[in-house]
Amino acid sequence: MKKLFTLAAIAGLALSVVAISQPKSQNAATLKVDAKESSFKWTGKKVTGEHWGYVKFNDGTLTVDGKKLTGGVFTIDMTSISVQDMQGEYQQKLEGHLKSEDFFSTEKFATSTLKIKSLIAIADAKAGSNNQNVVADLTVKGITKEITFPAQIIVAKDRVIANAEFSIDRTLFDVKYTGMADNLIDNNFKVNVRLVAKK
Repeated sequence: MKKLFTLAAIAGLALSVVAISQPKSQNAATLKVDAKESSFKWTGKKVTGEHWGYVKFNDGTLTVDGKKLTGGVFTIDMTSISVQDMQGEYQQKLEGHLKSEDFFSTEKFATSTLKIKSLIAIADAKAGSNNQNVVADLTVKGITKEITFPAQIIVAKDRVIANAEFSIDRTLFDVKYTGMADNLIDNNFKVNVRLVAKK
């Protein structure tokens, strides 16, 4: 019995060594998100109109294999929420309100994260198209939900450029304004994302 156990242990160790020594694809690479060249625009609608602004990227990486994007993860600095369609006192009040516990609670949840799980070619895309559906886990206020959205992804020699426009249901992440006024705000807010990552 002891001999069998020893043989099993040796076999397991051998398999582990083989797995570890498997070479990675020579075309695989990790690129770092360039926060200065990337942008994240938000637009929120309400009964009386809409507001829009930006949040800044904290950091992130994208992984590629040859000319194919294989994954990635990046974080957004929620404390950087800005409002661009207003100025002065009203701008400051709305920015403060969005950062408060009524909305994104940025003192407790300073960042949001998106982790790419898989990419699926869009069925009706033309041959050679860069359009793909991205399946990702989005974490906002500590709540993680899987989302899917279309994106145009270009993998070049030394960089990846991704552009996407999609909507997020704020209620899935407990982004709710206290009181009846919440009913005056559209549940979905739109985001326009441009992501640039470099070697």
